[in-house]
Amino acid sequence: MSNGTPWYKRTKPNIVTPSEERREVPEGIWIKCPKCGAPTHIKALKEAFYVCPKCDYHHRIGSQEYFEILFGSNGFEELDATMESADPLHFVDRKPYPQRIKEAQEKTGLKDAVRTAVGQIGPYKVALGCMDFHFIGGSMGSVVGEKLARLIRRARKERLPLIIITKSGGARMMEGLFSLMQMAKTAAELALFEKEQLPYIVVLTDPTTGGVTASFAMLGDIHIAEPGALIGFAGPRVIKETIKKDLPEGFQSSEFLLEHGFIDLIVHRHQLKQTLIDILSILLPDEAV
Repeated sequence: MSNGTPWYKRTKPNIVTPSEERREVPEGIWIKCPKCGAPTHIKALKEAFYVCPKCDYHHRIGSQEYFEILFGSNGFEELDATMESADPLHFVDRKPYPQRIKEAQEKTGLKDAVRTAVGQIGPYKVALGCMDFHFIGGSMGSVVGEKLARLIRRARKERLPLIIITKSGGARMMEGLFSLMQMAKTAAELALFEKEQLPYIVVLTDPTTGGVTASFAMLGDIHIAEPGALIGFAGPRVIKETIKKDLPEGFQSSEFLLEHGFIDLIVHRHQLKQTLIDILSILLPDEAV
């Protein structure tokens, strides 16, 4: 160009390239599938229980969505809704633990990584606990353990079937030994619950790992998993580095666990509610409300 400006520099205003002609989609309206990359409108995704209509990928969802799927229009009584974590170790990493808790609460609208409730699934009154991965990775601290222990006691007292939906990265390191104690606490409560000969059903979702897997997640009478869920104790990288061997294809997926006898069923989210009702109708034929 005669004025010395490179030819690739835009010199005139209002020149629109083809890519800029595309209409901008407001943030949050479309969700991209992590597996196949297909975009889905949030309304359609919600109507499909957050399952990708293209590839059947089960998006991670939280307690609010599971409560809506399972309880439907039935009301439910939420238990210990205001319980919050203390800071027994005065733990500080990049920020103080109380600050991390407060930020997680503001971001998620939750008090901690599990919600518990008593409500109606079909004709059955049940005690239901559901973990939330968005709250510090669904980590199990003293609040998670205590709320689940109280839920189990409530189920024993009222002779209710118990259902827990797991989704966790493991124990919460910011509470140290207090977090690890929750493994023993929940296991002890489940041992007492077992004596009542009431059903305990676990629904394993992506991911279920660490101390949660090593305690209440694997102590159920029936273990259901969602398709493609990661389920294990240590992560695949840690295991591979420890045993110095390559791991089998699909290792720690729900499909792998079903093939090797670690779980009983893989259930699509669309069929989860009816499957639970069917199981309860077999185990508790005379308990429908």
